[in-house]
Amino acid sequence: MLIIIHSETNKSNIQQNLGRPEYSYYFVLKEFRPVLERLGQVIEVSNPDELVDRLYFDCLSRGEDCIFLSFSPPHRTPIHYACPTVPLFAWEFSTIPTESWQGEPRHDWRVVLEACGMAITHSTFTVNAVREVMGADYPICAIPAPVWDRFAARGEQLAKRAVVEPVQLNLRGLLIDSRTVDLRAYGPPALCEGTPLSFDGPPRDCQLQLEGVVYTSVFNPYDGRKNWQDMLSAFCTTFRDTPDATLVLKLTHHDIANALNDMLHHLYKNQSYQCRIVLIHGYLADVDYERLVEATSYVVNSSFGEGQCLPLMEFMSCGKPAIAPLNTAMADYVDSDNAFIVESTDELTAWPHDPRAAYRTLRYVTDWDSLCTAYRVSYDVAKTDAERYALMSAHAVRSLQRFCSQASTEERLRTFFEQLLERAKPLPVEASGA
Repeated sequence: MLIIIHSETNKSNIQQNLGRPEYSYYFVLKEFRPVLERLGQVIEVSNPDELVDRLYFDCLSRGEDCIFLSFSPPHRTPIHYACPTVPLFAWEFSTIPTESWQGEPRHDWRVVLEACGMAITHSTFTVNAVREVMGADYPICAIPAPVWDRFAARGEQLAKRAVVEPVQLNLRGLLIDSRTVDLRAYGPPALCEGTPLSFDGPPRDCQLQLEGVVYTSVFNPYDGRKNWQDMLSAFCTTFRDTPDATLVLKLTHHDIANALNDMLHHLYKNQSYQCRIVLIHGYLADVDYERLVEATSYVVNSSFGEGQCLPLMEFMSCGKPAIAPLNTAMADYVDSDNAFIVESTDELTAWPHDPRAAYRTLRYVTDWDSLCTAYRVSYDVAKTDAERYALMSAHAVRSLQRFCSQASTEERLRTFFEQLLERAKPLPVEASGA
């Protein structure tokens, strides 16, 4: 079987696309590829209009099965190919788009899902949202990116201490430490003093030492779902008098200046605090990313919803308990045995790519007091209950193994492909009567 794969972001444009809509599909494609290669020959194409059907008809001529996996949301999935096409997408809102705009029928996802006939997403939550519209028997499967094997293997080599002994990281990029930066330049205009930091220079080699109880989150600061404002303010409030609590925010975007200025303004507003906040923007080699995981007590998520959340899955696969909501895709792998649950309530919002900003769906708003409680209780566990921390760590590893191991992904994909190819078979032509 030939499996054709495509993501609009690829290795040639990932640097300039970091943080832009759909950029993370490239990382999902990379995680799926090794498993797909166990099931057939894989060809990644950058120009599907030119190659997909050419490859498909070539396979057809020699009796070989062929499918096209479009790592993209339905409204960016082509539906005009002869080759069986499957959108593989993430989604974190209560309803899927059922309206079109700007003359593009595909904005109504029902058009694409009907044309493709099958789909893959990453969570039970999204499967239910699709079937609510497409019917209870619509063939869609929840298959998350298989990150567990790679990160669990790393986790076996890492210390799983809740209170971190001094760990030093090397990074190339930008490092901002609340204990060394002058925040007076980020106050209201009438109160500004000093000179703001310049973010225009070339990347620099930096060193960072972490210790104590360390909380880490990895995200794109321009992604409106991530709700870093609550994450930051709740941390500063909870640990106002706690000098050995550190929040590390590893930021992902190709153009970070505006976001950093905004985050530094929020650090200014939340003063004064004895806890430490560290902002990292730049490249971490694998060994230093592993060191960051090692130097983490808890991974944090305070978002309004997740399609799957690769960083949360990665850190938990390494045995790091979480602070996270129990909603959207996270409900498939987060529970009270591997995380401190943050309560949330739903509120009206718009589909993120709808230029009308029309309220058609729900997102899930973090309860700020609950986030503060999760911080406080997790800190107490780290400092006083090593046995509970160890149990949470072990449960995180087991939960993510069930959710996103390569073995479970391969099994689900194999079943899905068998169903897809059965549906794609041409109907037999009945012999005409004599």
